[in-house]
Amino acid sequence: MLLALAFILAIPFQLHAGEAASKSVILSTTTSTQDSGLLDVLVPLFEKKNGTRVKTISVGTGQALALAAKGEADVALVHAPSLEKKYVAEGKLTNRRLVMYNDFIILGPANDPAKIKSTKSSAEAMKRVAASASRFVSRGDNSGTHNLEKSLWKNAGIQPKGEWYIESGQGMGATLGIANDRNAYTISDRATYLAFRKRVTLAVLLESDKPLLNIYSVMEVNPANGPRINTVGGKAFADFMVAPETQAVIKTFGVEKFGQPLFIPVAGKREEEIGG
Repeated sequence: MLLALAFILAIPFQLHAGEAASKSVILSTTTSTQDSGLLDVLVPLFEKKNGTRVKTISVGTGQALALAAKGEADVALVHAPSLEKKYVAEGKLTNRRLVMYNDFIILGPANDPAKIKSTKSSAEAMKRVAASASRFVSRGDNSGTHNLEKSLWKNAGIQPKGEWYIESGQGMGATLGIANDRNAYTISDRATYLAFRKRVTLAVLLESDKPLLNIYSVMEVNPANGPRINTVGGKAFADFMVAPETQAVIKTFGVEKFGQPLFIPVAGKREEEIGG
């Protein structure tokens, strides 16, 4: 009798725990949104507005998309357009919407041994780094930044290899630290660089080249990917990212601390309309 009573009393608790779990949203995202500090501002706003807890998984974009495709996330916020479109075409992710953009920059030692500062072309800069065998630290993790880097090497007609080419296999913040320690070149999104610039002595040597555009998108996860996907919560977070109020926060994020916004909001726009 006592055992039966204990079982009955436990039922409301179990249901309550299940309800609490269903109200959480798993966000699969890139390290730059975390390292820049943007999520530290946006996630609490979403949680307060929706009464939903957000669990953030911050990894490279390739891994973030793979997690969502396996049903281990409810929504994805990433920055590798070609890779994103592949997952959408496969039906793993849906409703891809642009959120914001900034740009990538090529960093290196202030004395610039490869002499890339005198060029305005990212392809030419990569050629000079390879020709001089100057140390270059790559993310090497199939992240959005790594995919951008690979496209730049391809544009330059170069397959990077040799002792001068170092793959960190780590996030953007850690990669910046390694490049700084080794007095090497690297590529970073501008937001992470600004967040870490007091910790590194690397100089911005090339910027404002069209191929260095860095666009972020939010996508919902196909519920067919797994049995535990919070479809409603994922859509709510995706809608939140493109809502006018959130876009207004993104527009001013970083201005007070860095003197410039770290991201430019572009919800509702098409890729061809950006960075022209």
